[in-house]
Amino acid sequence: MKTASTFRDLDPEGPRVRVRFSGRDLMLREGGNLAAELLAAGVTPFRRTPVSGAPRAPFCMMGACFDCLVEIDGVTRQACLCEVGAGMEIAMPAAGRDGDA
Repeated sequence: MKTASTFRDLDPEGPRVRVRFSGRDLMLREGGNLAAELLAAGVTPFRRTPVSGAPRAPFCMMGACFDCLVEIDGVTRQACLCEVGAGMEIAMPAAGRDGDA
């Protein structure tokens, strides 16, 4: 996971909540778009493809491509269609994690 991001936080002073992505604590903007907030925090990739293990991150940001799939509290969801909430436990989906099918 990289630590720097080319994405800019549009509200750096806004209220934040703690979430975890793959064991890493992050402070994200409460109510913000989860995919956008993860990108601004420098999180990538979000998942790996089940067959080749190729890294994937958000592409369309409108729910059509499914490249932003993550597990949220054990349920696979599209990050671009979710809002950030306090205490979320987020991880790469089990299928394709670490290149495993």
